[in-house]
Amino acid sequence: MTSILAKGAVAAAALFLFHGAALAGQQDFTILNKTGYALKHIYVSESDNQKWDEDVLGRDVLDDGEEFELSFDTAEKTCKWDMKVIYDDGESAVWQNLNLCKIAKLTLRWNKNTGVTSASVE
Repeated sequence: MTSILAKGAVAAAALFLFHGAALAGQQDFTILNKTGYALKHIYVSESDNQKWDEDVLGRDVLDDGEEFELSFDTAEKTCKWDMKVIYDDGESAVWQNLNLCKIAKLTLRWNKNTGVTSASVE
């Protein structure tokens, strides 16, 4: 009887883990702010969209050194997205055609010599 219960518990645990993995959108990714400055807004829109969707940050700021995890609906099939960040002083940076189906993490950095914000992909 114990063996049957143990097998049932293992099967239930495996089903739970599989179900949890199935809930994640393939476009889910993390943004790491390493710019040295706070980000006030983050917009992510489908690449073929002519306007920006709502601010996904949903809070006051993303401080330097903080991460923000963006999750997509599992039904979402689009892989190509554009992203715009706005610093707390109003300056902005834009990236186009990010393949979020292949990106797990974007690390944002600001180069004070060039004045350019870059994103490295993981």
